[in-house]
Amino acid sequence: MLRRRIALLLYYGVAARLPESYSPVAFGARRLRAQLVRSLFDHTGADVNVEKGASFGQGRGISPGDRSGIGIDCKVQGPLSIGADVMMGPETLIYTRNHETGRLDIPMREQGDTAPRAVTIEDDVWIGARSITLPGVTIGKGAIVAAGSVMAKDVPALAVVGGVPAKVIRYRDAAEDRSA
Repeated sequence: MLRRRIALLLYYGVAARLPESYSPVAFGARRLRAQLVRSLFDHTGADVNVEKGASFGQGRGISPGDRSGIGIDCKVQGPLSIGADVMMGPETLIYTRNHETGRLDIPMREQGDTAPRAVTIEDDVWIGARSITLPGVTIGKGAIVAAGSVMAKDVPALAVVGGVPAKVIRYRDAAEDRSA
């Protein structure tokens, strides 16, 4: 418990403010952030990169895979499973909870949050800058998410998606027939 609190204090107080990982004057920021998130995330793969300004609450329920990253100024919530070799652009948002809105007799702000719905990002995914992933979504293996897109539904494997809400633009293996 104390170790987690110290890691959170060091991450948000120091490491999150250090330069970007590939800056010429990074001062070991990438290594420090990686070391701290190992104490915060449920599981952390090898060579994980958490960039400057990334926010993840206390880190509970978050599991990035090998060689994956959480981009500059991203905000993510757990439960979140990130596969191997996932690239995440700056200012990406991943939500696993929302506001309750069902009751009409009290204001929405007083209704609390919905139960968390896990987000899963499978291996070899590229998520563009400023995209938003909503609760319960799975982004399939090898998918590409265009910058600024909103994922409200699952993204199929090898799909290139974009828009608000995101729609399939094409598939990376376009030669394969996907009519359904």
